[in-house]
Amino acid sequence: MRTSEVTVVRVYLTEGEGQLSRLMELLKSKEEVRGVTVFRGIAGFGSSRDVHTASILDVSLDLPLVLEMFDESGKMQRVMKHLSQIIKPGHMLSWSARTNIDGSSEKIC
Repeated sequence: MRTSEVTVVRVYLTEGEGQLSRLMELLKSKEEVRGVTVFRGIAGFGSSRDVHTASILDVSLDLPLVLEMFDESGKMQRVMKHLSQIIKPGHMLSWSARTNIDGSSEKIC
């Protein structure tokens, strides 16, 4: 199996900030990032120390969100530079990873 070096970037948000749709459009249309996934947390807190939770009794619309993406390392450095103007300091992480670039076209179910 052949692999390629990529950079993974993870961004921490909350639903209440209202940034998600703007970021998704930016990453899809302008930055043309290879792949983006958004995870919705069931609980979390940040620097404010305010705990955001979801329970049966309390359906919060201010839950933690994690936006994760990857692409070629040079492209992700440019993306991070643009995002740093939008995302709060300390809310964006990155690391190197490897992805497979060949293999069977047969899907594993």
